[in-house]
Amino acid sequence: MSFQAVILAAGQGKRMHSDLPKVLHRLAGKPLVAHVVDTARAISATQICVVHGHGGDAVRAALSGGDLVYALQEPQLGTGHALQQALPLLSKSPLTLVLYGDVPLVRAETLRTLLDAAGKSVAVLTADMDDPTGYGRILRNKSGKVTGIVEQKDATATQRRIREINTGIMALPTARLAGWLSKLQNHNAQKEYYLTDVIALAVKDRVPVTGVKAGDAGETQGVNTRAQLAQLERSYQWLQAARLLDAGVALADPLRFDARGTVECDRDVFIDVNCVFEGAVKLGAGVSIGAQCVLRDVSIGPGTRIEAFSHLDGALIGANCRIGPYARIRPGTQLAADVHIGNFVEIKASTIGDGTKANHLAYVGDTTVGRNVNIGAGTITCNYDGANKHRTVIEDDVHIGSDVQLVAPVRVSRGATVGAGTTVWKDTPAGGLVLNAKTQEHRAGWQRPQKKKAKS
Repeated sequence: MSFQAVILAAGQGKRMHSDLPKVLHRLAGKPLVAHVVDTARAISATQICVVHGHGGDAVRAALSGGDLVYALQEPQLGTGHALQQALPLLSKSPLTLVLYGDVPLVRAETLRTLLDAAGKSVAVLTADMDDPTGYGRILRNKSGKVTGIVEQKDATATQRRIREINTGIMALPTARLAGWLSKLQNHNAQKEYYLTDVIALAVKDRVPVTGVKAGDAGETQGVNTRAQLAQLERSYQWLQAARLLDAGVALADPLRFDARGTVECDRDVFIDVNCVFEGAVKLGAGVSIGAQCVLRDVSIGPGTRIEAFSHLDGALIGANCRIGPYARIRPGTQLAADVHIGNFVEIKASTIGDGTKANHLAYVGDTTVGRNVNIGAGTITCNYDGANKHRTVIEDDVHIGSDVQLVAPVRVSRGATVGAGTTVWKDTPAGGLVLNAKTQEHRAGWQRPQKKKAKS
């Protein structure tokens, strides 16, 4: 059945002690509300209305998409009041799904089940909690049908012992919303208009109300404090780690793993502790990632080994490469097969051919490097003249000694050898040796200057 989604995201989040709107605090590198928007899209919502209030401009700036519309809630007078602000923007979709911008882990499968249960009635997502303190309780009659929801502050002592709680997420028949919302009252401890009161109104109108329990109460957890956000982060990361473990990935410690995007792994991948994955990361068969690495938007070919403390960003890495430790691969880099990039080597916007090695302390930027090239320690490409970037070309089978400067634009032709300490500022012929003339002097009896003693 067709449906639209309304995401309530107007709260300030005072207990976060932050100027940032609560729904813009980040979970796995992405704003909380963005996770909810992604889930609504995953289940094919025809339209998504985001109700914002505190920091509304920032909320709008953080989200994008033609399927999004925005409603302002000012002042914030409760969840029922929030949905009232969305009413003028709602389409004629039969169902309206109400979600929360600070409840980011609810699964698409759970919401599909909720929508299927709704039909032309009301469906409420519930969860059983060992400690339901602070949550609204689900009220059922003797036959088990939902008859209402009572908030913690308005509940009796008996009602507070109920373990089934209201998550706030519900699917409602759109045609009934305006009538129910117009009847909401604020005769409660908070003096707010509760969306939960719609349940009692539905029961009064003899509209069936179905309670759908979430399979895991953890997916319904919201965020009100920094501590809760930290707990949710670990819950999210455990879910990502469990998915990879089920797919056969070897994680040295699933509790020390952070995915802030998507991680796709082939067979026999190993990931050591404290690695961070951002954006879209693809790891081929037999890839090994050392401890403390950061990978962002990279694809790594089979058999490649990334040693500890390496940073790879926006790069395409071929098969059977050896990277690091302490290597930095920057955006626009493509490494072919069997390439070695060693410790404290930085590669930026360059293509590196098969079998090429840069094992120590080098910078290669805006460069095309051929096959079987050796780049010595201390070598740098001088690609920036203070205003513009220029390109260096190093052809196949070149050997570059230590402490060489290649001043772009320049080409080192096939088979050339560049001597240590050489500055290359013009194109070189193929083969042969390229070097700058050097002399060495010895001055007998020369004394180093002495540090002057401070006057007392």
